[in-house]
Amino acid sequence: MAILDQILQIGFFAAMIRLAVPLLLGTLGEMFSERAGILNLGIEGIITLSAIAGFLVAYQTGNLWLAVLASALVGMVLGLVTGVLVVTLGLDQTVAGLGMTITCTGLAYFIYKLVFGAGGTPPSIEPFKTIALPFLSDIPFVGPVLFDQYALSYLAFILVPLTAFYLRHTPGGLSLRTAGENPLTAASAGVSVAKTRYKALMISGALMGLAGAFLNLAVFNSFSLGLVAGRGWICLALVVLGRWRPLPCALAALLFGGVEALQLRLQSSGFIDIPYPVFLMMPFLITLIAMMMVSRRVHAPAALLKPFHKEER
Repeated sequence: MAILDQILQIGFFAAMIRLAVPLLLGTLGEMFSERAGILNLGIEGIITLSAIAGFLVAYQTGNLWLAVLASALVGMVLGLVTGVLVVTLGLDQTVAGLGMTITCTGLAYFIYKLVFGAGGTPPSIEPFKTIALPFLSDIPFVGPVLFDQYALSYLAFILVPLTAFYLRHTPGGLSLRTAGENPLTAASAGVSVAKTRYKALMISGALMGLAGAFLNLAVFNSFSLGLVAGRGWICLALVVLGRWRPLPCALAALLFGGVEALQLRLQSSGFIDIPYPVFLMMPFLITLIAMMMVSRRVHAPAALLKPFHKEER
């Protein structure tokens, strides 16, 4: 009953939405790259490096939207670098992705210590404030949960139907899906598989950059070395749980946002005498259980992890 009391509160559902946003943005980004046939294991590093870039811009200028733009641009550049590695050079996607994560994470920590030093109180900024939408935020229960959120939260959820429309009803979306399912067919129809995959990776990187921006410009007001905390790896699982489709991916992100919100509330309530690392483990444990339940029933894009070279047709 005590756990149920923690869940049936407006604050819990509002926190679930907020904590789902970086997962949703990262998952949509990963979905773009995987639908084009590229497994982007660099997501954790891209989010981390984009986060420190956005934080530095916000710290130096005080302009939060300029910081968001910086994070998205850094993510796009890192997506472009990933494209060079796996599309142009044809390197193994798993190795290249892990290399990107290690390099970007290490570079982010190096930049942080170079600018702010290794000790002392972490620097902070004035973060985004929630925006209560007129009239809608006054609706009992639903209003405070859905319509009193950050601007980036509204943007993230608006991107879900826009992404679905793009993938299903536009020539660019059709080219992207074909590049991920049958690149030979795409090339035969005159579509440049390489350009399509580059485009998908840059969009993917931009969305991951927005996830990084949200973490330290909205949820937190500072950058810390454990800011991302494995969310990138969870996003990889959420793409599978969402079956590479925007709406199910959004629902999966909300589910895991709820798990994270619950573990934070259980920690703070103190009514269960369990060491806090157990609570920190909850999202990853739920991820493993969910993956075991659905992994055999999902079908990834047919060309995922398969390099394509036009001259080899």
